Amino acid sequence: VFKEDCELKLIYDVCHNIAKFEEHRIDNKKRELCVHRKGATRAFPAGRREIPRAYRGVGQPVIIPGDMGTASYVLIGTEKAMEETWGSTCHGAGRVISRHGAIRRFRGTDIQRKLEAKGQVVRATHPKILAEEASEAYKDIDEVIRSVSLSDISKPIARVTPLGVAKG
Repeated sequence: VFKEDCELKLIYDVCHNIAKFEEHRIDNKKRELCVHRKGATRAFPAGRREIPRAYRGVGQPVIIPGDMGTASYVLIGTEKAMEETWGSTCHGAGRVISRHGAIRRFRGTDIQRKLEAKGQVVRATHPKILAEEASEAYKDIDEVIRSVSLSDISKPIARVTPLGVAKG
């Protein structure tokens, strides 16, 4: 940060909205496919060679973010995800209000005050950026997680809440 070395250890890194060549079963035959995930991320079960060795025994870590004012979840992929969705799950809560609609409806300064009242540190280049990311612009993350859990395409492991927000 600012040309200084940091002693931070990367725990896990994952992509979403990406196309990758993968092996999947179709009509009970293994096939190599190019799987394009838009609005989705991988959710592979334990044992897949594509999973980093450190996580291969438990399954691919899946990160499903909520919004800046609620929670995010860490999950793992399942066999059912491989069968039903080619090892995919959602990668976020999903919007219910467009960015433009949120800017018209919410005030960034109000959102900043609300987040700071919850003890969060907030840094934004402009209040408008906070307005477009208002919690009310997103689906209820707990309901989204309940859905992927009940459908058995991802298994929740941890629920985390934000300490800070940086937008810019």
